Amino acid sequence: MKLLIAYDGSRCSEAAIDDLQRAGLPGEGEAIVVSVAEVWLPPQDGATANGDADPYIAKIVKRSREKGERALAEASTFAKHAETRLRNILSNWEISARSTYGSPAWELLSIAEEIDPDLIVAGSQGQSAISRFFLGSISQKILTEARCSVRVARGKIDVDPSINRIVVGFDSSKGAKSAVAAVAERRWFPGSEVKLVSVTDPVSPTAIGRFLPPIADAVKEVNETEREWIEKMSAEAIAELERAGLKASLEIVSGNPKELLPEVAEEWNADSIFMGANAFGSRLERYLIGSTSSAVAARAHCSVEVVRTRG
Repeated sequence: MKLLIAYDGSRCSEAAIDDLQRAGLPGEGEAIVVSVAEVWLPPQDGATANGDADPYIAKIVKRSREKGERALAEASTFAKHAETRLRNILSNWEISARSTYGSPAWELLSIAEEIDPDLIVAGSQGQSAISRFFLGSISQKILTEARCSVRVARGKIDVDPSINRIVVGFDSSKGAKSAVAAVAERRWFPGSEVKLVSVTDPVSPTAIGRFLPPIADAVKEVNETEREWIEKMSAEAIAELERAGLKASLEIVSGNPKELLPEVAEEWNADSIFMGANAFGSRLERYLIGSTSSAVAARAHCSVEVVRTRG
């Protein structure tokens, strides 16, 4: 397994590293931690567009470059610190660190294209964290545009640190099945539990239809059929998780998945939520800021991993 870990020295990025201890990672793998200085480094000589070295411009460029180099040195220090922490947490992994400059989200996505990781790990907020209900712009861009799985990681206080509790958003789609497979492949603490959460949108009769038995009965039958279908489709997923040594169950709730998945996870004190990139929505949601996965990642009290199948 290969990880790309974004680190900027913030509390959220520290929490993201702590969270790796409860992410079910294998005993061995490769992790690259990257810190990006959000600056632009001008050329060394300070030449103008015409190629002439203007003393005044050269002085400005030199000052700007010195400032950028200090920021880059700080990013390098962050990366080395994170590398040290990772060596303690992932003791049998191959760990390396990189620092660069530019737009953080763009640079991280560019590096991801280069090294082809299985999973990108990022904190929920950067240095300018505002609220749990606002996903950081860098995490947002990575979550929606990365070609691989992305884990928006949060630290949490463990009620029972000896087991893992994982919520999987399940709607029987290909994406949801990929999320189940990703959980089944991980290495969790013995006795860990998985709860498949299926969010339905029941059909409701009109005000007049409620008083017409044929319509009311038809609506009831549609809703019952949907529930039976979900239970049938989830049986295979539950069996797959149980074969992996996990305790698995299904919970069906009605409403909006953007709100209910985080609510169920918080009530159950889950460590993380797994969901497919296309679960509870269309393929186009990958490119929409208001997608279900982004909304869940913003609202959840715990880590959220959005699973994308590698092509």
